[in-house]
Amino acid sequence: MTAEKRRAPAGAAVLRGEITKAIRRALMQELAAVGYGRLSIEAVARRAGVSKTAIYRRWSSKLDLVLDVVSAVAGRKLPMLDTGTLDGDVQLLLLVVTGALNHPLASQIIPDLLAEAARNPQIAGTLQGAVNDYQERIGEIVIGRAIERGELPEGADRRAAADLIVGPIYWRLAIARVPVQPNELPRMAEAAVAALRVACAVPAAERP
Repeated sequence: MTAEKRRAPAGAAVLRGEITKAIRRALMQELAAVGYGRLSIEAVARRAGVSKTAIYRRWSSKLDLVLDVVSAVAGRKLPMLDTGTLDGDVQLLLLVVTGALNHPLASQIIPDLLAEAARNPQIAGTLQGAVNDYQERIGEIVIGRAIERGELPEGADRRAAADLIVGPIYWRLAIARVPVQPNELPRMAEAAVAALRVACAVPAAERP
């Protein structure tokens, strides 16, 4: 074997996927444990079992690392939400969102990043973009399908409808930090659908 063939890979070749995944997983765990303010690249590297150099090859700072990982997590696809009815889809959506916000890591990370966003415009912009994208996907999937079924009128505001559905769950779990019991979800879904049908039935120009 020649020296050229034995030479270790360099540059992009060393950015192995399993190392990147380990760093991202370690970042989430460290962020949940200590918060953004006390987060350090050194601690993430120790938790991931890699060198600091491995992290800096991928991200230039802890802010870049956090923004990238938050964007990646927020950009995950919604699970299939098609029960055949708007009522069923909304109840299933609330179950999915509640499960995500109740995750041990998310329940620690989200409030911390929301507080940090008040001081850091880059974090604020990333979180706002992530929420906007998520709500738009809900509007396209859940509200779009309800419009196709004839359950909501063609002119329904998809983004406003998504906010109406998910807003109370976000408020309870991410802001007020008040637990949502499983038996509350059907009632919350019923209330959201009732409000949607009333709001969408009245043209915007005719609303008080």
